[in-house]
This record gives sequence, C-alpha cells and structure tokens, in this order.
Amino acid sequence: MVHALTPRAEPAGPLAGLGILVTRPARQAAGFAQKVAVLGGRPVIFPAIAILPPADPAALARAHAALPTFDGAIFVSANAVEYGAPEAPRWPATLVAFAPGPGTAEALAAVGIAGARIPATTFDSEGLLALPELADVRGKRIVIFRGDGGREHLGDALAARGAHVEYVACYRRARPASGIGGLAEAFREGRIDAVTITSSEGMDNLWALADDATRAAWRACPTFVPHPRIAAHARERGLSVVETAGGDAGLLAGLLEWAGSPSRRKN
Repeated sequence: MVHALTPRAEPAGPLAGLGILVTRPARQAAGFAQKVAVLGGRPVIFPAIAILPPADPAALARAHAALPTFDGAIFVSANAVEYGAPEAPRWPATLVAFAPGPGTAEALAAVGIAGARIPATTFDSEGLLALPELADVRGKRIVIFRGDGGREHLGDALAARGAHVEYVACYRRARPASGIGGLAEAFREGRIDAVTITSSEGMDNLWALADDATRAAWRACPTFVPHPRIAAHARERGLSVVETAGGDAGLLAGLLEWAGSPSRRKN
C-alpha cells in the first residue's frame, strides 16, 4: 500500500515540496521518510520488499542456543536484527557483533546488543571484510544472520580465510501483494520527483509490478542508490542513477545535492 506523509504546514527546507519515493521494507521506511519530511520533502512510501518470519523458526532457536559457541555474529541488515537477534540477556558477553553499517548497529543497540563493529571503508560486505577483527579468522566460528537465500560472498570469503561459517535464515523476503495501483497513480499525477532504492531485489520487485507507463515515469526521475552493485543493476533498466554513499546519511546527502541543482524540478 502506498502511504504519503503529509506535512502539517507548507513545506520548508532544502527538499521543499519534492516527492521522494521510499521503497524500504515497512519498518525501516518510516524512519527514513521522517528524515525526508523534516527536510521539507513529501515522502511517498511503497515498501518494495515484504519481510516475513523465517520458514523454519526452530533453526533460529537452535542458533540462539548455540551462541556461546561462536566467536563472532554478523547481522546483515536491520531486518536481520529485528527477526534474528535474541533477547539481550541471552547474548554472550564475549560474543562480538558485526554490522555492515550504522543503521544495523543502531538496531542492535536498540535491542541491547551494544558495541557492534562496523566498517570504516564502505558499508557493505567488502567493508566488513576489511575490518581488522575479520582479517585472521582461522579456526573461529562465525554465524551470519540473514534473509533466506541471501548473498554468500561474505561467508565464502570468511571461509576462505579459515573460519567455520554458519548461516541462519531469520526472515524471508517477498514481493508486495498489493498497492501498485496507488504507486502508478502517484507517478501519473507527478507526485514523485525522485526514487530511492536500497536493494537490487527491491528494484526488481518494483519493476516487475510496474506497468509500461509507470516504468516510463520512473525513468524520467533520478533514482538514488547506496551501492555500485545496485547502481549497475539500475542502469540495466535504463534508469537515471545517482550513486550515493551508504546508509540514510548518504542517500540524504545525494538528495540534498540534487535538490540544490538548477535542473531538479520537472518542466
């Protein structure tokens, strides 16, 4: 379902009056949409990925029971934290948590798991692999909490370094079942000036749901993405891509730079 946050007064700020499509999963979309609204933008929320509980909750329970046997635990996203993190009292004091970026680290802190290590380079798997704590992992046991069928690059790289890696699928991703009519209407009425996409899967879902007119309107808008891999995927669709730094801060910085340019408004 499409949802727009309507400012209570006439919009003011660097994003004043600009419609920004927010496509993150529902729980994460609200926080980013609020930041857009504070800057004067008009967020239009359409979660391009539906997040569901794991198909095998027993496997997650077994992983929680085995946490004391691991040397490191990686949560690949805020969704992995929401669906995969145990209650704080069950978190071993000696277990080191890793997150690919500040948003995931904040989600961990919110459930009582503080001090998560985050990359100093890029907020992704490559950034995690560059951390000194993950450089020499020979003989160490590392658990990766992720969605069902996620990328295996991180685990493969750690295994090549000698780690014993275990994956835990703590949530499932699915294509939205409804709401595309409202999104098509928003594009048709010119209420969307820019699109934010944070995963290739979300982009594919949105593209598959959209009709030709919606795709054409989408191509006429800049699409802001936080990673080169997603940018390459977007260009394959013929989209006008603005690649930004990772996380909310990077996306907002990209939106602000674009909003300050003379060509930002539609004719």
